[in-house]
Order: sequence, then C-alpha cells, then structure tokens
Amino acid sequence: MKNWIVLALISMFFAGLTSVIAKMGLKNVSSDTGLAVRTVSVVLVVAANAFLFHSAKDFKNLSWNDILILSISGITAGLSWIFYFRAVKIGEVGQVALIDKGSIVVTVLLSLFILHEEFTWKTALGGVLIIAGLLVLTLK
Repeated sequence: MKNWIVLALISMFFAGLTSVIAKMGLKNVSSDTGLAVRTVSVVLVVAANAFLFHSAKDFKNLSWNDILILSISGITAGLSWIFYFRAVKIGEVGQVALIDKGSIVVTVLLSLFILHEEFTWKTALGGVLIIAGLLVLTLK
C-alpha cells in the first residue's frame, strides 16, 4: 500500500474520533467555546510535531506568497470549523460528519480547475456516490 494512502487512512480514523469526542465535549459549553479549546490544542500538537520532527527549520523557506496562501487556507479551515461545531452542537454528529465530508466534492472540483489534477472515472463515480449519499441524508 502506498504511504500516502496509509497516512490518509490514519487521518480518517482520527477525524472520526474528533467528531464524536467533540460532541461529548460540547455538552456544557457553546460550540464557539468548545472550538476555541480544541483549536488551542491543535496549535500545541502541531507545533510540537514541527519541533519534534525538525520541520520548524522549514520556516525560513516560506515566501510571503506561501504565508499568504497558507493563511487563507487557515482562515477557510477556521470558518469550516466554526460552522461544523455549530452543526455538531445542535445536530446528530453522524449526519453532520457525513454532510461535512461532502467537501470532498468541492475539493475534487477545485483540484481539477485550479491545480489541474487528473480526473478519472473512479473520481467521477466516487463524487457521484458522495452526492447521492448527501441527497439521501438531506432530502425529506
């Protein structure tokens, strides 16, 4: 199995844990407070990872354009997390997570048009199945 697939599967596992644990932690606080605590934890874990694996030395390689693009990515991630946590607070975490994963379709489309990545029949079929699943979940 390719390394990136193993890493993606590990990411999938932790993302699944994240949603359920977050729902448990939002029991007595607002979604915004819960997200603030979670974000501080994320910053600490990611910073520790960068220093432990000596990636911190890469900061000198960042251009202003890299910083701008990565900052915009951070802003969009933050906005995603705000709305995700609000939805998890009031909805069923399983359904919220499934709808949230519809972002895969957005990612694939943007990767095709902006990054000019390859489009295959597998990608098309996977996207259609994801959209079908979203329709099943959201239509009455």
